[in-house]
Amino acid sequence: MTFHWFLPTGSDGRTLTTGMRATHGRSHDIPTATGTGPGADRHRAPDLRYLTQIALAAEHMGFDAILTPAGTFNEDPWITCAALARTTERLKFLVALRPDSISPTLAAQMAATFQRHSRGRLLLNVVTGGDAVEQARYGDHLDKAERYARTDEWLAVLRGAWEPDPFDHAGAHYDVRGAAVFTPPDPVPAVYFGGSSDQALPVAARRADSYLTWGEPPADVAAKLQRVRMLAAGAGRTVRCGIRFHVVARDTSEQAWAAAERLLTGIDPEHVARVQTTLAGSQSTGQARQADLHAAFRGSGRTADLEVYPNVWAGVGLLRGGAGTALVGSHREVADRIREYAALGIEEFVLSGFPHLEEAYEVGEGVLPLLGTGDTAMRR
Repeated sequence: MTFHWFLPTGSDGRTLTTGMRATHGRSHDIPTATGTGPGADRHRAPDLRYLTQIALAAEHMGFDAILTPAGTFNEDPWITCAALARTTERLKFLVALRPDSISPTLAAQMAATFQRHSRGRLLLNVVTGGDAVEQARYGDHLDKAERYARTDEWLAVLRGAWEPDPFDHAGAHYDVRGAAVFTPPDPVPAVYFGGSSDQALPVAARRADSYLTWGEPPADVAAKLQRVRMLAAGAGRTVRCGIRFHVVARDTSEQAWAAAERLLTGIDPEHVARVQTTLAGSQSTGQARQADLHAAFRGSGRTADLEVYPNVWAGVGLLRGGAGTALVGSHREVADRIREYAALGIEEFVLSGFPHLEEAYEVGEGVLPLLGTGDTAMRR
């Protein structure tokens, strides 16, 4: 098993609303604090000093890489990770890339340069996008099927540009002649790719090194992985599989669930309803699957009712788009649940917690050693 952490280049804090764009990037309503007392939450701006602390904590705790998101309400992932590469030694950077906003040949060139300057510490997370409003900010007005068709070609050109000989491609979206880079990267960066739709899975099977899914109950994950593996086998390939979870882990289960409860403290139900209405407009199949996990339970007002499988909590998805589930429980319970997902064939775990600095230590000290990693990595 390989473990990665997350870099919050948009916002961070002790609750799910701190500093976030309340409606998934479509609103300028940015709550910056919850309450006014000594325990009040404060928005942590994603300045370089704070992000450096998180990166160093992830490296110290033995995480292999750190995922950096893309999108107009995050800092640019390339520039951010390039800065952090200077202050870290071992940590890899899983940098998000969007085909809607960059030429595949330029992306290949940037990746090759980053790989050399970082001494082989680059991984790429290719994000097709599922929100028409955000796509339009990049001048992209393709429908979903066309976006995935473009991503398929984009990845073909990206990989072709890393080959020793110039690469030609003539397709519906790209007509590229002699794509090449100054020097091919060594090693070639692994490509990570996610998506749950009928359009996404074949692209993952043909082009990705690692397929990523958002956290769902094990049976749902197993069915998705089986389909990806079958498609990859049909293309004469194999892919690694990974999963994205938030984590709320403490010494005891009671402490963990109390911490999960605090993430939702003071949230107005009407605010949740507004967020969910906006997220319902997403074209992402994965987003719809995340919403389905909590749709039947979110009206009760009880945190525990959002536990959709033992220690799998859908509460994060009430207020945030994207990965909406968390592993909640004692360190031992969370480690056991990770083993259960590993038994399905999950090899990589992209984890996060609120706030990301403190929770990197909580997971790194409390969970990873139970899985035979973390402490071992710190001693290397």
